[in-house]
Amino acid sequence: MILADSSIWIDHLRAGLREMERRLNLGLIVMHPFIVAEIALGSLRNRKNRLAELDALREVRVAQLDEVRNMIEAHSLFAKGIGLTGAHLLASCLLTPGTRLWTRDANLEKAARALGIVFELSPPRHG
Repeated sequence: MILADSSIWIDHLRAGLREMERRLNLGLIVMHPFIVAEIALGSLRNRKNRLAELDALREVRVAQLDEVRNMIEAHSLFAKGIGLTGAHLLASCLLTPGTRLWTRDANLEKAARALGIVFELSPPRHG
């Protein structure tokens, strides 16, 4: 499963990402309510239907604040340029086995990589 953060969703909603569409069609994309809330703060075409579609996606286990705080300490994630939403996404990925985080945020990607939960697109095959 793949948890795409707000940066990926914004790119997808603006321009359509082929890889995102493919993974959505395969049922591989999961959602976190903080991401839907962040998207809801923006301007959306067909707003009501779009938000309903996002709400209908399978949801990761949402970490409780004490779980996020414990993860921050256990993995020394302080002073790494990660915000609370990003920390929640990391914790939720860790609490939802088999979930990887897809992000364009460099600090968040670095933390996800250190935790072994980063999602990376496979490089194109040649030949």
